Amino acid sequence: MEVKDMTIQNLSELQAPISSGFGPRTTAKEILVGQDLTGQIAIVTGGYSGLGLEAVRALAAAGATVIVPARTPEKAQAALDGIPGVELERLDLMDPGSINEFANRFLESGRPLHILINAAGIMAAPLARDARGIESHLAVNHLGHFQLVAKLWPALKKAGGARIVSVSSRALQLSAFNFEDPNFNVREYDKWLAYAQSKTANALFAVAMDKRGEAHRVRAFSVHPGTISTDLARHLTDDELRAMGALNELGQRGFTEYNDEIKTIEEGAATLIWCAVHPQLDGKGGVYCENGDIAVVTDKPYTPGVFEWAVNTADAERLWKLSEQLTGTEFII
Repeated sequence: MEVKDMTIQNLSELQAPISSGFGPRTTAKEILVGQDLTGQIAIVTGGYSGLGLEAVRALAAAGATVIVPARTPEKAQAALDGIPGVELERLDLMDPGSINEFANRFLESGRPLHILINAAGIMAAPLARDARGIESHLAVNHLGHFQLVAKLWPALKKAGGARIVSVSSRALQLSAFNFEDPNFNVREYDKWLAYAQSKTANALFAVAMDKRGEAHRVRAFSVHPGTISTDLARHLTDDELRAMGALNELGQRGFTEYNDEIKTIEEGAATLIWCAVHPQLDGKGGVYCENGDIAVVTDKPYTPGVFEWAVNTADAERLWKLSEQLTGTEFII
């Protein structure tokens, strides 16, 4: 599938806020006011902790059936107890065989898939590789989800209108995708560049996925949820958290002050849910969103907005082809 590259002007027109009325203090539940998701099927990876868990709570409260895949469903059970309409499944995003097995089980159920939120991820982890030699951030945050979407594609088409939401991050401003050495086989490993590259990949995936899905009423989005204290920070030291303002005087992890960027978990999940279900985005897709709206294109680091390299159509197509090669997965539309 050949897609022409876009100019900065075109990207700015696509990445244009729509004055949604939502903002940084909006919560996931507020996004869903007045919406009934009864009969809709959702899958939320990472749905047993942090942002994923809050997204599950919100979707289930609105009537959706939510499948939560986990490496160890037994451990995830405690977090999900008491939430109606939740099904636990087994899935390891570092294991291609596990991804195929999970997807096949879902397809065999014959159910459509209306919502897929790719919220599972790792951040700033020590260097590790999967059995194929792929660096762990790339394997978990992007390639595992790429393969998952490819395998679930028949169910997404069957929904007659579906949305795919990939959780990205403002960290993408730190690094474009390095096509020459994506697995740090040559360059020195840097945990933050590895994370940033994977988050750029999440945004590029949404661009390429939406181009392919639009004709089938399957739209794709990427989201920066904000800076939130969750288990995603488990690899960070106390000193690193202290420098971020995420460690109080008692040595407890968590933010004590909030602003447009630093949010509660309930606020952080809002844009995920907005992209997953809200009618304001009907007919739209392939965009990067934050604070309950479509984000602008920027070139200023550490400010709201998305860098051009994360929504560049040529790089999105290049990454799509590389992802097919690295996963051995032909994405048949």
